[in-house]
Amino acid sequence: MPNETNPAAAKKSRRSSGAMTLQDVAKLAGVAPITASRAINTPASVSAEVLHKVLAAVEKTGYVPNRMAGSLASSRSRMIAAVVPSTVMSVFVETVETLNNTLFDAGYQLMLGQSSYSVEREEALLEAVIGRRPDGIFLAGILQPGRARTRLMASGIPVVESWDLTQTPIDMLIGFSHLAIGRAAAKHLLDKGRKRFALVLAGDERAARRASSFTEAVAAAGLEDVFTVNVGDSRTLKSGRNAFIKILTQIPKTDAIFCSSDLLAMGVVTEAKARGINVPKDLSVMGFGDVPFGADIEPALSTVRINGGDIGRMAARYLIDRAEGKTVEKPIVDIGFSIIERAST
Repeated sequence: MPNETNPAAAKKSRRSSGAMTLQDVAKLAGVAPITASRAINTPASVSAEVLHKVLAAVEKTGYVPNRMAGSLASSRSRMIAAVVPSTVMSVFVETVETLNNTLFDAGYQLMLGQSSYSVEREEALLEAVIGRRPDGIFLAGILQPGRARTRLMASGIPVVESWDLTQTPIDMLIGFSHLAIGRAAAKHLLDKGRKRFALVLAGDERAARRASSFTEAVAAAGLEDVFTVNVGDSRTLKSGRNAFIKILTQIPKTDAIFCSSDLLAMGVVTEAKARGINVPKDLSVMGFGDVPFGADIEPALSTVRINGGDIGRMAARYLIDRAEGKTVEKPIVDIGFSIIERAST
């Protein structure tokens, strides 16, 4: 803290720390530090004249309040942490945007981490997040048993898991059934009269569950085994193209393909067009996620739509309510999904 009885010492202190303090603002405004604090944190508690002086001093000095110190006093950080697998060309973008906007409008800030579909990275992010004591944590997925789950449950921090369903969430859950999606996708393609099925999926446990129930539904219809291509961690359009080439090599008469993401499905459609294969006359292609531009390609992509915006808004409200000591009446919500039929099927 600057020594206000010694201007030289105060100047030296500010240079060494590189930060203006509340005392600097108070001195410039001609008020006590406690008054300056009230003006900044609870402006309604001071007169208009004092508020004007303090805000003018804040503007002149460039002072930024230490929110961490305030959170220690109030036990609230007004910070929500989120961990998502990906934000690049991702089905989670809409959820993150609405989560962020809803939190911001309520006076909260979002701290975002990206796990890149790595369990180890997700656990490392959560270790760091828990230590910072946010008011709540949002997870795009279900946290599996392990050290991170144990620590998170012990922390007492409100948690919303999402984009999946389980009967044993850590705290709150807003999601949907991946098994039900696999069955619904298979039914959609079976109803089109398709007979030879293939799957293109990335290395993701949730995608594997969709694939499993899809395969079971096809088998229940008395059809041949579903040929599967796993592209691993690569979730690109090129991966979809290469997967379709492999399918043509192994099962050339395939007439329906369900992909674990819209981007992979677009790759399949692109390669089919390059080879003169008519979609959907000769081949039905279906994705997952309903990314915005999926409706604008030719042919427009059939897909599974998840209302990610509703997940983000609901999760934000749940976490805000819990941070403010309110009870969430329905902590587990199945938000469902929709089959979006377009020209590719």
